Amino acid sequence: MRLYLRLSPNREMIPFNYQYLLTGCVHKWIGKNNDEHGNRSLYCFSWLQNTHADKNGISLNRDSYFFISAHHVDFIKRVMKGILSSPDVFCGSKVVGIQIKETPQFSGEEQFFLNSPVLIRKRVDEKTKHVTFKDRDFEDLLTENLKNKLKSAHLPSENVSIKIDKDYACPQTKLVDYKGIKNRTTWAPVIIKGMPEQIAFAWQVGLGQSTGIGFGAIK
Repeated sequence: MRLYLRLSPNREMIPFNYQYLLTGCVHKWIGKNNDEHGNRSLYCFSWLQNTHADKNGISLNRDSYFFISAHHVDFIKRVMKGILSSPDVFCGSKVVGIQIKETPQFSGEEQFFLNSPVLIRKRVDEKTKHVTFKDRDFEDLLTENLKNKLKSAHLPSENVSIKIDKDYACPQTKLVDYKGIKNRTTWAPVIIKGMPEQIAFAWQVGLGQSTGIGFGAIK
């Protein structure tokens, strides 16, 4: 299930590195007894959509929105309750509309574009390496991450795979600053093969690591 949240125009300029502010809003709406923090996230949220940027920062308009998506319906209900009690976002903007979307019916192979970049890391000689589409093991690590999330949700994890769409002409990496930490991420459409239920799960929870702080949301 997914919530699309329409936002009012901001009164103060939004900084380019606003991702931590969005994360704070989501955790506020989850509530004080937040057992999601520190656990494997079975939810994701997009970056702000339909915005305008200039040298000073980011501005919202009447068509601006973002979405929150999750595997568990109870999580979505909890977030919705939090939004209704405290609709303020940041920089003078607030939630002015909520649209609920049920999980679509998928086939056994689907192409997805990203609403926020994918983050994958691995340990190499006691150090953390950011893995992107330029690395040979990117697709394997991305697939393994999804399989681990499927296992966490007690769903079948066999015979699912994620590949970069090789027909896409301009895959990119993006350096994302999250509270002073630089993260090298990937912007590129992906093709997921597997059971329809596995693909639906990926749509719900996002791809890669740190989906709970705004990475890896897919359209």
